[in-house]
Amino acid sequence: MSYKNKTYVAFASENIHCYRLMEAWRENEHIDFSFYDAHDLFISRDTSQRETIKKNLRERMKNAKQIVLIGTTEGRKKGGDSYTFLGYEIELILEFNLPVVIANIGGSRHVEKTLIPQPLLDANHYMVAVSFQPAIIKHALDKYTAEFADGIKKGCQVYKENVYSSLGI
Repeated sequence: MSYKNKTYVAFASENIHCYRLMEAWRENEHIDFSFYDAHDLFISRDTSQRETIKKNLRERMKNAKQIVLIGTTEGRKKGGDSYTFLGYEIELILEFNLPVVIANIGGSRHVEKTLIPQPLLDANHYMVAVSFQPAIIKHALDKYTAEFADGIKKGCQVYKENVYSSLGI
């Protein structure tokens, strides 16, 4: 399913290398990882005005069905600052009520509140935290977003170790 639903990858600018790695996973024929990248829609140039960039971010997010948030300390900080573009993206996630997969840099398989922007925690938004590895991110994109739609669960969840084991990680 991750290959059909538009996926928006949110990250602090300091972590663009992680986004580029995800793109490399997608292009590598030996890694089973794919996603329909919402970043390919409504492209802004580096010289675009702030309001133009925000308008394009809104359009991208409107077209996205799911979010991967690269979980880092920089992302937590910027995601809590509504002036930053990541902070604006977090506001849009909440406004559009989009499912979020937190991909923890450093490999943690647990809820790392030090990596999640405070507005998501304050809203008790239903999220799933996974390690930054292609197999578990793909699994979450394929499975979690369907669970999100039922609207019953709240807060940040994790997968049990047997899910990681079944994926060979």
